[in-house]
Amino acid sequence: MANTYDLAGKYAIVTGAGQGIGRATAELLLGSGCDVMAWDARPCDLPGARSIQVDITQPSQIAAAVSQLPADRRIDILVNSAGYLGPSTTFLDHAAADWRRIIEVNLVGTLQVTQALLPIMIRQNGGRIVNLGSLAGKEGVTGITAYSGASGGVIAFTKALSREVVQHNVFVNCVAPGPIDTGMIRGLGPAAVGKMVSDSPMGRLGDAGEVAQLVAWLCTEASRFNTGAVFDMSGGRARY
Repeated sequence: MANTYDLAGKYAIVTGAGQGIGRATAELLLGSGCDVMAWDARPCDLPGARSIQVDITQPSQIAAAVSQLPADRRIDILVNSAGYLGPSTTFLDHAAADWRRIIEVNLVGTLQVTQALLPIMIRQNGGRIVNLGSLAGKEGVTGITAYSGASGGVIAFTKALSREVVQHNVFVNCVAPGPIDTGMIRGLGPAAVGKMVSDSPMGRLGDAGEVAQLVAWLCTEASRFNTGAVFDMSGGRARY
């Protein structure tokens, strides 16, 4: 049975809402009574949500999207889910333009979106921010070195920001999934995916909907003493 949460009357912005974990999260928030604004770099058709095409690496596009919000619009929830994995390769062979893009999307983009929307949460004296990191950011994974570094940055950013804004009742947490069955992971190829499955104590990839459940719970009043925390979802693969 699918779980839902009491988020009636809440308003959320979800980046990367067009596919994968972002889409699963946006759908669950909608099903839990939340109004959702879906941001994605590509056109995003998400029934029930208002969608805006936003490339989070471009500050002007973020500013334009924020300017479309009504002046009195509360932002109760921000889910930073937009991500880019890139190829599986050694760092020496990784094209600089590509690893820079990984950092721009996963780390810089998360910082830019948060900085643009955080003033609204501070003015309203409350909000929930959930950043999507990765198990790679906790442990480091060979073959995706730059992605590991960017994800580690998201984790450290979460912890630092949480201490800055908790007095404003803004809670900031991070979900760090292991390999999840999304197009981004499948794009690494059958050999890489097979290795991920064999390394999992559960013997499978995670499901985007499973990650969405944890994200949604962090946005509820049930999670009212969690901030600066990093929650892995790895099927037992995480070592600490």
